[in-house]
Amino acid sequence: MSSADDGADRSLGQLVATATAELSALVHDEIALAKAELRLDAKRAGIGGAGFIVAGVLILFALPVLSFAAAYGIHNLGLGLAWSFLIVGGAFIVIALLLALIALAKIKKIKKPEKSIASAKQTAAVLQNAKPHPRPEPADHPVLESVTRTSA
Repeated sequence: MSSADDGADRSLGQLVATATAELSALVHDEIALAKAELRLDAKRAGIGGAGFIVAGVLILFALPVLSFAAAYGIHNLGLGLAWSFLIVGGAFIVIALLLALIALAKIKKIKKPEKSIASAKQTAAVLQNAKPHPRPEPADHPVLESVTRTSA
């Protein structure tokens, strides 16, 4: 603002309008900045996720190659080719069984949510013993007289 336009000659309404416009511009600028930052982070997350997917696919492609390499490496030690492949396949089975046993041990450690079950049982017991409060029937109400009651 210039020294001639210091706000002394403007009305209160003009000052409020200017402040509102500047606040609105500030909020819009903040939103634009947040969008730009999030857009960059989302792009980085997408690239990182794609990198993990490509790495996983490459590992899946490498596993058979490494299995053949291991089998032929054992074969070069003097064992028959069929026995070499059986040893590599057996090693994979042993590793898979060990991982399954570890997973089973972790699953067996899962406990029931005992506090939640106890709380639900306590709530059910309280609600079973609760009796509904009888509502007093209003005497000679013209609207209620026209409604027929059913026992449902």
